[in-house]
Amino acid sequence: MRRLVLASGNPGKLREFRQMLAPLGIEVVPQTEFGVPEADEPHGTFVENALAKARLASRHTGLPAFADDSGICAEALGGEPGVHSARYADGASAGAQGERAGQDRRNNEKLVAALRGQANTRAHYYCVIVLVRHPGDPEPLIAEGRWRGEFIASPRGDGGFGYDPHFLLPELGRTAAELPPEEKNSISHRGRALRRLVEMLRHE
Repeated sequence: MRRLVLASGNPGKLREFRQMLAPLGIEVVPQTEFGVPEADEPHGTFVENALAKARLASRHTGLPAFADDSGICAEALGGEPGVHSARYADGASAGAQGERAGQDRRNNEKLVAALRGQANTRAHYYCVIVLVRHPGDPEPLIAEGRWRGEFIASPRGDGGFGYDPHFLLPELGRTAAELPPEEKNSISHRGRALRRLVEMLRHE
């Protein structure tokens, strides 16, 4: 497996995945280079959404493909917003409507409101990466990562994106948005999932 299609056009993800997989001699190519359409993500679990994206990219390109799906899960809300994290405030039908900063702000405002008055503010970021060797692969590689913390009402920090300014890491006394990128990537949910995937690929 020397060439992998990333079922995303996100430049940040592409850069991170390329850095981690380069030592294995694996070239990562974004699906946008092949004109692969965005996959629907109607499923109720992260792994089903990631698998749908990976299978679609592999079907269109004829190459092995992988995808990730991630979000934040609040304990007091039964794991919400979960798979709906990216469009929590605007509903699933909104997709990528509007600019990113505005979407993030609305999502955070809604989650702050939902947790207001809750004694339990524990939350975790979750990421799953799914890799298929071909479109019908019955044994996809599945790597998971969790990053535990607390959701706070007042944002702190200018880095990161999404819910990072509200995601406090008690052991560090900082939010995810207050961490330098290198430190964040070394301990984040996506970083952990990606390292697990790398270990799996070493034994392929």
